[in-house]
Amino acid sequence: MLVPSLATCAAFLLLATGCALHIRRGLLAELRRSQEIAGAAQRALLRPLPGRIDGLALAAAQLSASRGAAVGGDLYEAVPTAHGIRVVIGDVRGHGLPALGAAAAVLGAFREAAYDEPSLGGVLRRMERALGRHVRDRARAEHPAACPAEPESPAAEEFVTVLLLQIAADGALRALNCGHPWPYLIGPAPVPEPCAAGSLHVPPAPAPPAAAGVRAAPDAGKGAARTVPEVRPLGGDTLPPLGVVPLPPVLRAHACGELRPGETLFLHTDGAEDARDPAGRFFPLRSVLAGARAPLTPARLVADVHEALLRHTGGRLADDVALLVLRNDRR
Repeated sequence: MLVPSLATCAAFLLLATGCALHIRRGLLAELRRSQEIAGAAQRALLRPLPGRIDGLALAAAQLSASRGAAVGGDLYEAVPTAHGIRVVIGDVRGHGLPALGAAAAVLGAFREAAYDEPSLGGVLRRMERALGRHVRDRARAEHPAACPAEPESPAAEEFVTVLLLQIAADGALRALNCGHPWPYLIGPAPVPEPCAAGSLHVPPAPAPPAAAGVRAAPDAGKGAARTVPEVRPLGGDTLPPLGVVPLPPVLRAHACGELRPGETLFLHTDGAEDARDPAGRFFPLRSVLAGARAPLTPARLVADVHEALLRHTGGRLADDVALLVLRNDRR
């Protein structure tokens, strides 16, 4: 009786193992399909930016806080128009795949309006209307029985922080900001001044404060003074985020300086400056920008900040992060 019992147990074990392997292969195939769909959604929503637009060099990156998700609620775009280069960067409430619908609505409206509207105010108003339609459609989908018609007060709550920029041919910057972090303007590093005897004199510059998990940029040589590029935030009037309250009847873009030849504009979402290390310290974004490696190309700057963010947080971001860098290469 013992031998037949062992044979029966072995048969059941083989059958269970085969079933487990079959289920595992099915789950892996489903995971691959989900990753392919997420990648297609990312490419449709955040299309790769060209390396250059009308004399400006560009680079961008997006990091999702959701494990396994390739897209999130952050958005960015830059397009050449008859009114100058128009740029948008925004952040939808929440993160990961649930914020994808609002990001797609706002970004799609920008891509259409940026070419048609003569003013930034017109572009922003079109984006507000697109977000409103998305919220109403979502409210009807979530409560079809209670809301068969157009809802007066949608139950779905979505708001988006948005920064609109316009860069004219002469580098003049105009902006409309709806609750979004202002970008940083990075000037070229100081040029060493020649001494009277013909030798080079490099004026000393204070190094940015060191922070946990952030590497200090190496000096050019032993005992050499390190030159640090000037990093300053732009600023101006700020409106509430889109979707919180209606936009005012009159929208006037704010003149916020110039992007001169050789200067770099660093745009980001609040997930960058709000990122914390295990000790609770915020990410020192301005110090990282000041300590960026030379030559300061947009792609290298994005890569440096990306690497420093992951090192600071231990690879565990609490919010989505989008980075967009533009450098004026015009002469």
